[in-house]
This record gives sequence, structure tokens and C-alpha cells, in this order.
Amino acid sequence: MTAAPHSPAKAKVSGKAPRTARGQRTLRLILDAAAEEFGERGYHDGSIARIAQRAGVAIGSFYTYFDSKLAVFRALVADMSRQVREHVVPHILAAPDRLAGERAGMVAFLQFVRTHKALYRIIDESAFVAEDAYRRHYVDVAEGYANSLTQAFGRGEIGDGDQMVRAWAIMGMNVFLGLRFGVWSDAEPVEAIAEAAHALIAHGLAPR
Repeated sequence: MTAAPHSPAKAKVSGKAPRTARGQRTLRLILDAAAEEFGERGYHDGSIARIAQRAGVAIGSFYTYFDSKLAVFRALVADMSRQVREHVVPHILAAPDRLAGERAGMVAFLQFVRTHKALYRIIDESAFVAEDAYRRHYVDVAEGYANSLTQAFGRGEIGDGDQMVRAWAIMGMNVFLGLRFGVWSDAEPVEAIAEAAHALIAHGLAPR
């Protein structure tokens, strides 16, 4: 997997955030290489040597930014979480209203998953390797989602309700839609999938 260019994650886990543009490019190469390595081999079979080789850097350069395999894995979980948000949120915000934004966000998420299939293996494995990073990924997304739903309610775009519960419910739906129609199979049009899911959000299961 080759991630699209993004600003490198600020890896507080290592305490070695780059100070130069060259350092930021090197860190981006290492994180992208780690995504490929852990996505293909998993955390336990992944190695620092292969990450450095994939990134085209010396092992010494790896240790300039990360103290260990665990440190780069933790930084990668945070980085991939940020990439998802940076890819999806603008599509939601660009929509004319929140309900249209939910549909646009689902399309964007499915498209992201189809081009970043390692996301699921890495995030799921973090539950066992770095449980706090795993939890932080979902909690951060949920808190931001709930806040945005609250704002949409304030604008009169959605009905009243427990926005935190709604945030977790929609996230859960997106996670499994991404697994089924992004990782396991990518033949179905993402627009049709998003439209079916959007109907559930907008109208529920009650007969109309």
C-alpha cells in the first residue's frame, strides 16, 4: 500500500519529530513503509530492517525518528487515523447539509479503504499490540463526530437525539461497510452502497 502524500504524524511516542522539510519527507517514507510492512506481515512478523529497506533509508535513519518497532507502530496507528479523517471530513463539510454529508462521507470512506486496505489489519492488530492507541483512534473519531452532529442539530439539519450514541452507531456501520465492500470485495459501486446506507440513516427501518 502506498499512502497518498500527507503531512507526517507528530509522533509524540518517539519524541523525535522532524524539524526540517527533509526530515518530514523521511518520516513520511518510514510511515508509508511501515504501513506496507505491517499490512502485509502483521506486527509480530514485521521488522525494522524491512521497513527501512522499503523506505529506502538506512536503519540508523529509522532510529533517528523511532526508538523501536512498537514506537513506529503506535505512530502509524495515529497517522492512519488522521489520514482517514483528513480524507473524509472535507467531503462531509462540502455537502449542502448534514444528511447529504453523511452520504458523501461514506463514499469517501469506502474509496479510502479500497486504496488503503492495510488500514483494517493495522487498526485491528493495535487492539492487542497497543490497546490505548486502538482505543484513542475510535474515541477521537467519535468525539469529533458527535460534536459535528451537535452542530448540525443546531443548524436544524438533523433531529434531536443522543449525538454520541449516534456517532458510535454510524461509525460502526461505516467500519463494517468498509470491511465488506472495501477490503473483502471492491467490485460494487461505492455510490450505491452509500445510498443504501444513507437511506437507513435518513429514514431508519420503519415502513414509509
